[in-house]
Amino acid sequence: MDALELKKQFPILNQSVNGNELVYLDSAATSQKPLAVIDKVNDYYNRYNSNVHRGVHTLGTMATDGYEGSREKVQSFIGASSTEEIIFLRGTTTAINLIASSYGKVNVSEGDEIVLTPMEHHSNIIPWQQLAKATGATLKYIPLQKDGTIDLKDVESTITAKTKIVAMMHVSNVLGTINPIKEVTKIAHRNGAVMVVDGAQSTPHLKIDVQDLDCDFFAFSGHKMVGPTGIGVLYGKKEHLEKMEPVEFGGEMIDFVGLYDSTWKELPWKFEGGTPIIAGAIGLGAAIDFLNEIGLDQIERHEKELAHYAMERLSDIDGLTIYGPKERAGVVTFNLDDVHPHDVATVLDTDGIAVRAGHHCAQPLMKWLDVTATARASFYLYNTKADVDALATGLVKTKEYFGDVF
Repeated sequence: MDALELKKQFPILNQSVNGNELVYLDSAATSQKPLAVIDKVNDYYNRYNSNVHRGVHTLGTMATDGYEGSREKVQSFIGASSTEEIIFLRGTTTAINLIASSYGKVNVSEGDEIVLTPMEHHSNIIPWQQLAKATGATLKYIPLQKDGTIDLKDVESTITAKTKIVAMMHVSNVLGTINPIKEVTKIAHRNGAVMVVDGAQSTPHLKIDVQDLDCDFFAFSGHKMVGPTGIGVLYGKKEHLEKMEPVEFGGEMIDFVGLYDSTWKELPWKFEGGTPIIAGAIGLGAAIDFLNEIGLDQIERHEKELAHYAMERLSDIDGLTIYGPKERAGVVTFNLDDVHPHDVATVLDTDGIAVRAGHHCAQPLMKWLDVTATARASFYLYNTKADVDALATGLVKTKEYFGDVF
C-alpha cells in the first residue's frame, strides 16, 4: 500500500497550514475524504437529488437504488446476514442511544446489571447511565490492567447472571487497545446478556465480521471511515430488532396511520423515521468501495506499523509519557512533562501538524490515567513515517520552546 499515492486522492491533505505542509494526525476524531466519496455525493445532488422510496419517477428510483444499494454494501462490509439488520442513523452515538432507549427500557429492570469498561467513550457510558437511573439497574465496570487492557478473568468475574447488557468499545480512541470482543461476547451470552459493541474506532481500520464476533449489536460512524459526516450504522441481530419498538416516529417508518393508531414498516425501515440521510448513505457506500479496493488487511497492517514506529520515535523524547499497551491500533496518546496538551497541540499546529488535545470524550479514563487531558496522534491509510518524523521533531521543538519559557 502506497500511502503517498493514496494521499493524492484526498484534496484537503494537499495544502499548507501556517506555511507548512499539512500533517493530519487526527483521524480518530474524523477522517478526511477522498475524491471518490466527494464526487459521489456531488453526483447525487447534481444529477438525481430526490427523496427515496416514495416516488416512481426516474430521479426517485435512482436515489432509492443508490440508498438501498449502500445498505447492501454495508451488509457485505461487516458480514451481516441480511440488509434487514442494517439501520442507517446519524452515527454511533445515535445508534447506542437507540439500543438503550428501545431494547434497554424493555429488557432491563431494577436489580439488573449493565457492564461497561472505564475506557469507554462518553457515548457508550451516558446512555447506560440514563437507562440505569430510569430502571433501577446497576452499572458495573470491568477493571483495567496497568497497560489499559482488560483481562478475561476480570470479565468472567464482573459479568453475572444478573447482567442484561455488556457494552464495550472494540478499539479505544485514547489507548489504541483492541478489546477481545469475540471472547467477551461468549462470556456475556453464557450469562444470558446481550453484547453491544461500539465499533466507531475499529470499523475504519479492521476487517469486521459481526457474525463471527456474534455480537448482538454493533454501531459505527461513516465520517471516521473516509465517508461523510452525519451518517452511521446500527447493526442488530434480526431477532432483537424485530421485537424492538421505534423511538422516532413520522414519515417513512409507518405502514398504516389512522386517527388513533398506527403500524410500523418492517425492518429496517421502521427505525428510519423521516427523510433519511440519503446523500450520506450514498457517500458511505462510496467510502466502502474505496476501503475495499485498498483492503482492510493492508490498512490494519500499515497503521500498526506506524503506531509502533511512532512509539519508538516518541519514546526517545525525554519527559514524554505514552499511554496504553504495546500492541495497539493506530493511535498514540501522550503527554509532555509540565506542558499542557492544548499547548502542545497549539505549537504543533504552527508547523502544520494537527493532533487532538483534551479528554477525548473519555473523562473516566482520564481519571484512571490520573491526568486531566492528553495529546493524541491517530493514523490512517494516508499517513506515512515522514508524518511521524514530523511529529517527533515538532514535539522536541515544543519541549525546547517551553523549556526556554520556564
